[in-house]
Amino acid sequence: MSTSIRPEVAQLLDLHPEVAAALAAGQPVVALESTIISHGMPYPQNVEMARGVEAVVRENGATPATIAVLGGRLKVGLTPEELELLATDQGVQKISTRDLPFTVALGGHGATTVASTMRITSLAGIRVFATGGTGGVHRGAGESMDISADLTELARTDVCVVSAGVKSILDIGLTLEVLETQGVPALTLGSEEFPAFYSRQSGFPSPLTVQTEAEAARVLHAKWTLGLTGGVLLANPIPAEAEIPAAEITPHIEQALRDMDALGLTGKATTPYLLGRLVEITGGRSLAANIALVRHNAAVAARVASAYAALQS
Repeated sequence: MSTSIRPEVAQLLDLHPEVAAALAAGQPVVALESTIISHGMPYPQNVEMARGVEAVVRENGATPATIAVLGGRLKVGLTPEELELLATDQGVQKISTRDLPFTVALGGHGATTVASTMRITSLAGIRVFATGGTGGVHRGAGESMDISADLTELARTDVCVVSAGVKSILDIGLTLEVLETQGVPALTLGSEEFPAFYSRQSGFPSPLTVQTEAEAARVLHAKWTLGLTGGVLLANPIPAEAEIPAAEITPHIEQALRDMDALGLTGKATTPYLLGRLVEITGGRSLAANIALVRHNAAVAARVASAYAALQS
């Protein structure tokens, strides 16, 4: 087990042997979240997606480490049986950082959000994490105060999150404002415009732009060398051939939001509902886009992790 892991944490942490070997050797590792498996996609597409994303990470020179909590244990890297359990067990809860001590103490199963994945990733000594889209400020947050814990975690945890930008169901402008206030570098790879998950363009300029994964890795190295704690958001626009342009997806998002309001859903139930409703409204097109962007983010994250590992050595 990696010597960077605190002994008291190691008692609760299960590193997959492949992950443990890579960390011990200083080789690149990319963390992957599990909420997308248990709450983001239907079965069996969720298992196929998860296995495919892990393969993409390997193809691009890094070791994948899918994160979850199973039986109260922090899992960093999953066996095929554990992955199948996540994808099919109805008792798996969606857990954020707030829920980690409860789930660990009571021996529960939890699929990790961006925030809780970041925390476990950091505890394991991993610096790069790939996901689909990052949470943020929800529309109407002025009244609901619904702001994702992803933003808080980015402000305090030393992990780079590679995503296709902020989920387009959110208020992207306010999310970027909160990231700036929290001192989180929000980089966009290869574009002057910040992406919006299904769409390559959001209408908001990118706060910062890097042209290559190597440049992104140098930003990580500089940030943490300077003692600036907290994470980095690397927004990676969805591939052009897979995107749903903003003009097409926006009316669908507005319809899904109206449907959600009619049901009275709030809190952590909102994002799974909205993503699932969009799959229905778009006839599966949003699901195909989601899978494409997750795979693309995994490839970019692997290359960032490799470049960062080279800088460390």
